[in-house]
Amino acid sequence: MLLPAVRLVRLGRVPYSELLALQERWLRRLQAEPGTEDPPRTEAGALLLCEPAGPVYTAGLRGGLTPEEAARLRALGAEVRATGRGGLATFHGPGQLLCHLCPGACAWHPLWPPFKPFAVPCAPSKAFPPPPPAPPYTGVWLGERKICAIGVRCGRHITSHGLALNCCTDLTWFEHIVPCGLVGTGVTSLSQELQRHLTVDEVTPPFLEAFKETYKCTLISEDTSN
Repeated sequence: MLLPAVRLVRLGRVPYSELLALQERWLRRLQAEPGTEDPPRTEAGALLLCEPAGPVYTAGLRGGLTPEEAARLRALGAEVRATGRGGLATFHGPGQLLCHLCPGACAWHPLWPPFKPFAVPCAPSKAFPPPPPAPPYTGVWLGERKICAIGVRCGRHITSHGLALNCCTDLTWFEHIVPCGLVGTGVTSLSQELQRHLTVDEVTPPFLEAFKETYKCTLISEDTSN
């Protein structure tokens, strides 16, 4: 059986705005009327990977940041952006692997970061049953600590946005907000859980292997980090 091909675009460490701009270009391409795109649609979308170059707080469609809070966060030296994903406010920054998936349809499996190669005792995602908990517990959790945030958007049968996996993220940035509006929960990272420094570059190869296995696809590399 011929596996679907996904275009892998590795941006390296870039401003968050560059990831959003590239995502929008892919969305326009995938949402084009059949037979009109150039080149013709022979791939199953794109997997966009990057590490944010600087600190940025993002708010989802449900908001999450008042104008006063946004001003306070900017005073810390962070960028503040509204996005089209679901959910509330979260943080992105250096040491975090951002993965935005823009496939040609919404019939993909849930995104699931690869913890097994790092021997992290992974708890099931609170986003998926059984049993179905009350929302908004999306993401991947280790006990009451979220290690990976997930936020998506779906329009015209095309999904976008994706996940943010904390590899060696400075977790103190999360202290300035209530991540995803979840009071009383915490955040963690692969480095913190394993008590050794794990960079985005180290985490990416096993992440991609797990991605191919989960989504039953091949990856066509397109490195733009240089």
